[in-house]
Amino acid sequence: MPIDFLIPLLAGAACGGFINGLAGFGTALLSLGIWLQIMPPWQAVSIVAVMSVLSGLQSLWLIRHDLGNGTTRLPRFILPALIGIPLGSAALNLINAQGLKLAIAGFMLLYGAFFALRRSLPQIDRQMPVADATIGFLGGILGGAASLSGVLPTMWCAMQPWSKGETSAVLRPYNVTILGITIAFFAWHGYYSQQTLLFIAIALPATLISSQIGIAVFRRLTDVQFRRLLVWLLFVSGALLALRELA
Repeated sequence: MPIDFLIPLLAGAACGGFINGLAGFGTALLSLGIWLQIMPPWQAVSIVAVMSVLSGLQSLWLIRHDLGNGTTRLPRFILPALIGIPLGSAALNLINAQGLKLAIAGFMLLYGAFFALRRSLPQIDRQMPVADATIGFLGGILGGAASLSGVLPTMWCAMQPWSKGETSAVLRPYNVTILGITIAFFAWHGYYSQQTLLFIAIALPATLISSQIGIAVFRRLTDVQFRRLLVWLLFVSGALLALRELA
């Protein structure tokens, strides 16, 4: 394998693993920006899905004692998403993927810029199960259509008066579940060739190690720091997504 391919492969794996360990989302946003330069989209996206799930499973094990915080909320997000995934996959053949990603990037930039400049983040002080279900459903559609299942749930969770443990107890298992189902769709379409599996085997160690580093940083943050970091991550990720699509 040539070095000019191996270095971007490992760099994308490391960046995606770190952001997944830190925030429970963002693997696709960061890794694809690198991997799309060296491999076709279907291959890059299929590898990202596997890296996201495996690093997500690792982080779930490491924060397993906090997962009880999301027991009552998580089903409200995941169950509607299960309906959204096949709808998103079907819509992928009917919509312009670049236009969709640019629209999402613009929304992320506006959201991140607005809230990052405020002295305090807005909070929703009452439970809104219908809104939770709607966000979960839309996240499922985006996951099936563009592998961006974590964007809307992350925005929504950042506005809740939840601790970082409560937020992660929703975001991390949500993304692992949605992308795990997405992998099944990719496998059904035959995306996991021998070459793709080889790339996964090479990238996996870098992803898992970087994910542990991200989790270590996550544990050192206060609740306020973590919520603000989510907003900045949305802003930076939106900028990267827009630059990648416009390049």
